[in-house]
Amino acid sequence: MPYLLISTQIRLEAGPTMVGDEHSDPHLMSILGATKRSTLGNNFCEYYVNDAPRVVLDKLESLGYRVVSMTGVGQTLVWCLHRE
Repeated sequence: MPYLLISTQIRLEAGPTMVGDEHSDPHLMSILGATKRSTLGNNFCEYYVNDAPRVVLDKLESLGYRVVSMTGVGQTLVWCLHRE
């Protein structure tokens, strides 16, 4: 998977960080130390780590990912990364 979205709530900028959906690469999620969670009322799962986004971005950079864009959506910060 060359593209990856990570996000966090503005009030939670110290973590946890959402690092993938239920279809994300399990090996990458394992490297990041992510756990799969399902929120009550959702019919899908997401992977989370307790690290701050900065720590996750550093880990992903060491794995060859680069930030393509970053934005704020409501109370959520979102980063789009790509790996060649």
